[in-house]
Amino acid sequence: MIERMPEYSIEVTQLTKQFKNFVAVNSISFTVLKGSIFAFLGPNGAGKSTTIKMLTTLLQPTSGTIRINHHDPMADKDAARKSFGIVFQDPSLDDELTAYENMEFHGVLYNIAKNTHQQRIRELLQVVELWERKDSLVKTFSGGMKRRLEIARGLLHHPKILFLDEPTIGLDPQTRNLLWEYVRHLNRKENITIFFTTHYMEEAERIAEQIAVIDHGTIIASGTASELKKQTKTDNLEDAFLSLTGRAIREEEASGIDQLRNRRMMWRRK
Repeated sequence: MIERMPEYSIEVTQLTKQFKNFVAVNSISFTVLKGSIFAFLGPNGAGKSTTIKMLTTLLQPTSGTIRINHHDPMADKDAARKSFGIVFQDPSLDDELTAYENMEFHGVLYNIAKNTHQQRIRELLQVVELWERKDSLVKTFSGGMKRRLEIARGLLHHPKILFLDEPTIGLDPQTRNLLWEYVRHLNRKENITIFFTTHYMEEAERIAEQIAVIDHGTIIASGTASELKKQTKTDNLEDAFLSLTGRAIREEEASGIDQLRNRRMMWRRK
C-alpha cells in the first residue's frame, strides 16, 4: 500500500521580518495541513499579526519562503489572494452599507459573476444567521454580528484558507462560542483550512487541531494541546504556556474577563 504524503495549505520556512534594528519575526518554520484548524497562540507583540500579514501579502518578508496553496504570495500575489479569505483584527466593513451591500462589493472586487455571488451571499448569510438582517445597515449591528458578517464575506469567493486575526477580541464569551460554532461548521462543510491567531488559551485548546506557541518572534513549541501539556508536564494549556514562556498572557491585551482570570491564576501560584 502506497502511503500518501500529507498535503499542506501553508508552508513556511525560516521566515523573518525585521524593522530596522527590531526583529519582529525570527526565522520561523511551520506547516499547516489542508482542511485543518491551526492556532498561533501568543501574547501581544509576539509576532502573530506580523506573521499573518506576511502570509496574506500585506508585508514583504525580510527573508525566508512562504507557500500559500502552493503559491508564492510575494511572486504571485493575485493567485495567492484568490485562494484565501481574511478577517482582520480591526473592523473592515462599511458601516454605511447594508450587510448585503458589503457582500456584493466584495463580490465585485473578486470579479465574481453576479448570478453566482447572489446565490453564494444568500447561502453564507443564512449560515451565519444574518439573512433576515441582509437589508440592515451594518452600523446597527452588534460586534458579534459584524464579526459573523466579516467571516461570511471572507468566504464569498470560495477560498481554500480562511485567516482570522484575533477574531473574537472584544466579544463576550457567549458570542465568542457562537462565532466558533460557525467557523467549525464551515471548516467541516467546505473543508476550508482555518489559520487563526489568539491570546485566548481556551480557544486554542478547544478549537485548534494544531497549536504553535510564539513569543518574541520565535516559535517556542508546537503540537496538539495534549502534546504541549505532555511536553511541559502540566495539566492545562495555561500552565503549559506559562512553563514555555515564563509568564501569563500580557494583561494589556486581555479583556477585563481575561485580566480577572489571569490574576486568579497568578494568585493560585503564590
